[in-house]
Amino acid sequence: MNAVSTPDQSSTTPPRTPSRQGWQLKDIVLLVVLGVVFGVLYWALVQAWGASRLLFGDLAEHVLAGGWLIVAPIAIAIIRRPFAGIGAELIAAVVEFIFLGSPVGPLLAVVGLIQGAGSELPFALTRYRNYSWWIFAVSGLLGAGLVFFWSAYQGGWYGTDLLWIRFVVQIISGVILGGLLAKVTVGGIHRTGVVDNYAIGRESE
Repeated sequence: MNAVSTPDQSSTTPPRTPSRQGWQLKDIVLLVVLGVVFGVLYWALVQAWGASRLLFGDLAEHVLAGGWLIVAPIAIAIIRRPFAGIGAELIAAVVEFIFLGSPVGPLLAVVGLIQGAGSELPFALTRYRNYSWWIFAVSGLLGAGLVFFWSAYQGGWYGTDLLWIRFVVQIISGVILGGLLAKVTVGGIHRTGVVDNYAIGRESE
């Protein structure tokens, strides 16, 4: 007597979407690689800041401030996991002050944490599902905006005439360098196909 066949349960169960999966080893490895690479680039940006003071004076660091935000949205867009942005910024900060001797010192880790949290917030509010130009712009805005108030306290800018000029310049830099440029960079990396095996390659934009 032939056994009555039953439906294959695995074929009727909806597949688990990548956005619901947890961190994988390859995600962690990529996060570390991004943090190290951009930690070196951030250190190079510090050197550029010194030269830019000849052109922009005291506003130089605010003109370039968005450049120190770029790794967070890049990591988030590729890996699409909670805390990817915060982790990438922290790793970059650690590389910058421990291995490359940033003059800011250990406090750079605090800066990285604030920048990462601000940059990640817009993506987190969309549950890591929206990667539009608008979200990247807000990411840069919040990252630059939040860290500004910490920097203003550390730098003694409160009560000075240039406070709000500094703030506006830093916000603009955050939107352009830390947000929109990050979107362009992610698009360029994605087109190469090297991240097709990550969440960005499996999920629709």
